[in-house]
Amino acid sequence: MKCIKEDYEKVKAFYVDLLGLNILREWDEGVMIDAGGDMIEVFNNGTERFSKGIFTHIAFHTDDVDELAGKVENAGYEVFIKPCDKEIPSDPPYRIRMAFCHGPLGEEVEFFCEK
Repeated sequence: MKCIKEDYEKVKAFYVDLLGLNILREWDEGVMIDAGGDMIEVFNNGTERFSKGIFTHIAFHTDDVDELAGKVENAGYEVFIKPCDKEIPSDPPYRIRMAFCHGPLGEEVEFFCEK
């Protein structure tokens, strides 16, 4: 993900301080954040702001959707789909609890857990 320097600390604070992900490496122009076996790489050398961030959707598995959504909302971010239960019509059906918020660059961030 690329962002302008003015948004870099806000992005880092959202993913590290608020969501509790860990920094793997950091250097002058970026940071690698551990996303549970995968990595979010954020560069601070972007030249423009995007209306929906550099990606539009990312999903994180969590043990407690309600707690994390509340924490995000209390930090001033919009939770535009409040915690709710959903059944994805797959074979077998996939029952989840989920919530969606907008991240610091406008990206849609999903929190979910299996029911």
